[in-house]
Amino acid sequence: MDRTQVAIIGAGPSGLLLSQLLYLNGVDNVVLERQSREYVAGRIRAGVLEQGTVDLLVEAKLGARMLPERLLHEGVSLAFAGQTVRIDLKRLTGSSVSVYGQTEVTKDLIDARTAAGAKLIFDAAEVAVAEFDGAHPHVRYRHNGRINELTCDFIAGCDGYHGVCRQSIPQAALQTFERVYPFGWLGILADVPPVSHELIYSNHARGFALCSMRSMTRSRYYVQCGLEEKLEAWPDARFWDELRSRLPNEVAAKVITGPSIEKSIAPLRSFVVEPLRFGQLFLVGDAAHIVPPTGAKGLNLAAADVRVLYQALVEYYRTARTNLLDRYSELALRRAWLAVRFSWWFTSIMHKFSDDPFNYKLQLAELDYLSRSSAALTSLAENYVGLPFETLS
Repeated sequence: MDRTQVAIIGAGPSGLLLSQLLYLNGVDNVVLERQSREYVAGRIRAGVLEQGTVDLLVEAKLGARMLPERLLHEGVSLAFAGQTVRIDLKRLTGSSVSVYGQTEVTKDLIDARTAAGAKLIFDAAEVAVAEFDGAHPHVRYRHNGRINELTCDFIAGCDGYHGVCRQSIPQAALQTFERVYPFGWLGILADVPPVSHELIYSNHARGFALCSMRSMTRSRYYVQCGLEEKLEAWPDARFWDELRSRLPNEVAAKVITGPSIEKSIAPLRSFVVEPLRFGQLFLVGDAAHIVPPTGAKGLNLAAADVRVLYQALVEYYRTARTNLLDRYSELALRRAWLAVRFSWWFTSIMHKFSDDPFNYKLQLAELDYLSRSSAALTSLAENYVGLPFETLS
């Protein structure tokens, strides 16, 4: 039987970042991941980082590649009614966002943990968490055909929406809040220059579209689609035509097309579970909450959870105090609900929910007001770049 201080379930960005920060502060941990290393490293996800997330990654000594390679965005644009309005994030908030793909963040984390000799166990099957409501939690898993048991002080559930950790908590102990949206995002990745040096969010009568990028030579584009849509019905030519139809003419004319290297459909939902702690088990990231990608908050919210939990665990091992551990759920949920609110609001004004022309006219009025109000623009900018972290003590 093996032992560690913190067992981390899930080797996505939240689990790996928690592992790295704990390691740097002398807290022993083991990471268990059911997928292969290659699968985890290759997952395509969002790539807009708040400055607070960038600062946390630098604190975790992960800035060597990120800082020179990221794209620093000081603004973002909203397109509607045939026009494009740029929101000057830097002027309105004094801050900005960074574009650096989650795939790259994960690669940096795996490389850093591997270089440090971390206990990263990929292809861990049949993971089960047990006795986490007492003083001696443990984790069982199968690896290389052998059943293993890991005892620990705490379990960090960083294993996503479908992971075992939240599912192992008695349902009567949890309260779930969910909003499922009646559409998804059809996204493609293509090795073509982005249409703009900053992101463009577009509201159109045909549905939402987003022009994003991973670098100045690799673009990420999305169009709103029905949940029943199939990828086979969307050859590249159809996607490019639909994307251009949802953009202002001057933007559409600049779109450079090319073969897709990845194509997928992602459903949209808002999801929060409360509380985020059950005994010695803590839920982190997508295991605890999911937001629509409209506001680019998913990865940033997971990093914010990690920031609270790693400091709470370090405080415990250094001083035996449990103050921050006891407040983890409260602190993480407060920020989570603020992100849920912003992502829901941004989704509600940018997407087509029905064919009702009244609703569409209301959206256009909202966007028109937004574009003319410094107070409204500042509110959007503050939430987009990321609200300040709370001081932890």
